[in-house]
Amino acid sequence: MADKNRRFEEIALPHLSAAYNLARWLTRNEHDAEDMVQEAYLRAFKFFDSFRGEDGRAWLLAIVRNTCYTWLKQNRIQELHDSFDEEAHAEADSSSDPQTLMLQNADKRLLDRALETLPLGFREILIMRELEDLSYKEISTVADIPLGTVMSRLARARTMLRDSLEQVMQEK
Repeated sequence: MADKNRRFEEIALPHLSAAYNLARWLTRNEHDAEDMVQEAYLRAFKFFDSFRGEDGRAWLLAIVRNTCYTWLKQNRIQELHDSFDEEAHAEADSSSDPQTLMLQNADKRLLDRALETLPLGFREILIMRELEDLSYKEISTVADIPLGTVMSRLARARTMLRDSLEQVMQEK
């Protein structure tokens, strides 16, 4: 059992940040993302004996993704189809002066707003490729879709993101 714990920690723990990042973008909520990552890690540990030494990151992110989708289907089915309403879901950050935060994070916030407008299926592919630096093959494994679909969704997601950024910039 100690060997299983050690191996699990070596394989799964280095990917905790990537797991949280993916869950955050899928659930659009920090607390839900934390819950999803915890649930995913519990599932991963429970089924760790079925892990055959393939890519640990892709294996774990697939579990995170599936955990998030299961939770979304049970709790927020509309999230799978609706676009994100930034104003309705904005979280206040009282840790710093708002003016300072605005100046420091203006570009990031614009990008985040644009990313939030993308449909979930496109947003997740873009997050996995551009923010988590997964290969097309790894994304294919995580999302359980063919490699060609990954490439076409990524191209469409990039176009949608560009269009969304242009729209966000015009609204500014």
